[in-house]
Amino acid sequence: MNFLSYIIWDVNPDMFVIPYIDHPVRWYGVSWALGFILSNQIMNFIYKREGRTISEVDTLTIYLVIGTVVGARLGHILFYDPIYYFQNPLRLLAIWEGGLASHGAGIGIFLATYLFARKTQVGYLWLLDRLTIVTALTGCFIRLGNLMNSEMIGLPTDLPWAFIFTSKDDIPRHPAQLYEAIFCLTLFVVFFWIWYNYRGRIKNGFLFGWFLVLLFTFRFIDEFFSI
Repeated sequence: MNFLSYIIWDVNPDMFVIPYIDHPVRWYGVSWALGFILSNQIMNFIYKREGRTISEVDTLTIYLVIGTVVGARLGHILFYDPIYYFQNPLRLLAIWEGGLASHGAGIGIFLATYLFARKTQVGYLWLLDRLTIVTALTGCFIRLGNLMNSEMIGLPTDLPWAFIFTSKDDIPRHPAQLYEAIFCLTLFVVFFWIWYNYRGRIKNGFLFGWFLVLLFTFRFIDEFFSI
């Protein structure tokens, strides 16, 4: 097997170490943070264009950060290793060790969005449409974080863009997480363009509905390339 024809992925998941702190800053956590920061700026732009109070975005961001982190953590605990955390309850809050599930984050986002919409009396579907745009972008950063962690790797393949995740094995594989990152970035660009050019002419829930259809369709297809 000629490894020179493939992409050798031997990236350290630790970005850097802060002096006097035992746990390093990881690319995965930084990816999540970048996704939130950029999403906040884009939502500011959207709210300004829509003629709404920009200060609401800061409150919305707090709701979403709490909903995402709590949901992602609980999702990982409940769906992946509940017995371990039941036996080691002190590890429940050890987020710095990893353990965030994107589907748990999705549930947390839905709940946080509902609570915010009820508090500010903004349409739930109207808000979900706008959040769909930035969620797609954040999803791209999260999957890039998975790539930096060499996790969610794909099935073996001999395609020229195959990745060899050296921390796992020496087998060329589909970069499944990179596929999804590219897909999410494409969704972001398309949905932002639709909102920018056709807002006010599409019904509330249009972007959110298509987001669900396209995302779950892609996730179904991506399963054929993932472990």
